[in-house]
Amino acid sequence: MKDSLRKSLIRIIPFIFLGLGIYAIQVVQAQNQTYPNKPIRIIVPFPPGGQADMVARLLAEKLTVMTKQPAFVENKVGANGVIATSFVINSPPDGYTLMLLPSGVVAADSMQVKVSYNFAQDLSGVAGLASYPLVLVSNPTTKLTKVSQLIALAKEKPEVLNYASGGAGGGAHLAAEAFKMETGTKITHIPYKGTGPAVTDTLGGQVSIMFASLPSVIQYIKAGKLNALAVTTKVRTPMLPDVPTLSESGLPNFEINSWTGVVVPSATPKEIKSFLNNAISSILKMPEFTDSIKLEGGNPMPMNDKQFNDFIHLELVRWAKVVKDSGAKIE
Repeated sequence: MKDSLRKSLIRIIPFIFLGLGIYAIQVVQAQNQTYPNKPIRIIVPFPPGGQADMVARLLAEKLTVMTKQPAFVENKVGANGVIATSFVINSPPDGYTLMLLPSGVVAADSMQVKVSYNFAQDLSGVAGLASYPLVLVSNPTTKLTKVSQLIALAKEKPEVLNYASGGAGGGAHLAAEAFKMETGTKITHIPYKGTGPAVTDTLGGQVSIMFASLPSVIQYIKAGKLNALAVTTKVRTPMLPDVPTLSESGLPNFEINSWTGVVVPSATPKEIKSFLNNAISSILKMPEFTDSIKLEGGNPMPMNDKQFNDFIHLELVRWAKVVKDSGAKIE
């Protein structure tokens, strides 16, 4: 009996050890596959110091704490976001390369003629981050202080007015084109290489008006160096409580928000997108994060991955129509 038991144990012991070895390998593999287990980079299509870059760096700081892995920002600038977008789409879909997506890149997508990707198919939304108003400003020498005055002058003397933007295809450019379509006016576009030079020439009077991000012009509005005619959101901004909205100024259907969110390559596993969305949703509830956004005139824009993905697709359709109807081009 004992000999029989001993022989049985001798026969099965190798299988026991084999089973334990396989289990150990599976545990190690599972640990290696746990996300995240290495640094996460956030690609920003605009230069350091801008609104999108600021939000990305705040996000990276909070993600580093939450994931216990370094999160850092890389600025890949050029071609109205094409360079950054191409880089992210061609990165491994493993959740370690994210893109901070600004609305201007989505707005400009239908104006791109030489790209190797399909924005709607190759990128997938993860989460919304923040929404900001644009503000329509004029140089005081124009004596324009109301939207109604601007529309009247543009119709009476269309050759007199021009508008600045930080670059053809950007959010400010297409906001102005949408305004022209809505009002039936003609105003000449003067594109610049960046918001800074555009604001400088609007201050100097070389350009009449501009749709600008709030942080880029609020100090000049408060100093009386620029007139604020209206904001582009449905409700007034607390930073400029006396400035009406465009919908209050005779354009009831006009609403444009500058926004940011996070996207990844579309093949990224659903569980990773869900992890990132949960992390970002938690960050959007942190007062230090939301307070920083509000100081820039913005508001948090919480959305789950499906909501944000659907939102991006609606924005693509919306701006494609504006581009087609206005004939806007990237010069």
